[in-house]
Amino acid sequence: MDAPLDLPRSVLLALWLAPDAAGARPDRAAMLRAVQGDDEPHEVIEGDGSAVPLGDVIDDWTGGPIDVAALVLAPGDAGAAPAQVSPAAIDAGECLLVRTPTACVAAVPQVEQFGSALEPGHLVTWHVTEVPDWRIATHGRNGSLQDADRDLRQGLITVTEALVRLDVAQWRPDDAELVVALRGAALPHWRMPDHLDGRRARVLASAARLRAIVALATKDDGGAVSLWQADQRSAALRDVDRMSRRAIAAAATFPAL
Repeated sequence: MDAPLDLPRSVLLALWLAPDAAGARPDRAAMLRAVQGDDEPHEVIEGDGSAVPLGDVIDDWTGGPIDVAALVLAPGDAGAAPAQVSPAAIDAGECLLVRTPTACVAAVPQVEQFGSALEPGHLVTWHVTEVPDWRIATHGRNGSLQDADRDLRQGLITVTEALVRLDVAQWRPDDAELVVALRGAALPHWRMPDHLDGRRARVLASAARLRAIVALATKDDGGAVSLWQADQRSAALRDVDRMSRRAIAAAATFPAL
């Protein structure tokens, strides 16, 4: 069984916007293919309300030095999202932060699904808002890549213990098989920029894997357990998800700590 493993659009865009060690950036067309995937071509709504293709905005952002970060959010955890976009970013579950010599902005994707469950399609519109300099708050909230790497190892232990208490054997067969498949799942190579270093790639894959496992584990309580046990298990899984989201953000922040 194939295990789906992917990253939010904001994270993918942050990874591609960041320059490589020599200061160069990947081909614009390759960047758009990776970020848009099977979506319809993305549009960007700027502060004046005008709509432009994502590629045009990428050209503006990458014309000089750039700082970039992505946040992965959830209800009750706004992370380091600027106040101006926090509600929309929480609803979207993600946010892109960009700082250039001429602008400091947050971009939140609005995703509309169309088509059927078998052949879904997505219309994606990025809403760009000017915000104060986000760098100190983002670095302080998400921590370093080294911290994220260490925390993910503990997160794997925590989620494994929670799954044992959940009794995977009592899950629906498809879900149990998917958990096993997710342990070895990898991010799609074609969506990752070639210049992404090994540690970032490892942190992103581990965090995405943990989030996918947590999503399955929180669908139901599995076997018969007490309410206290169910609450304890749910709290542990929420902690792992929060840690995984911050690890993804740490790996999608450039320059890093």
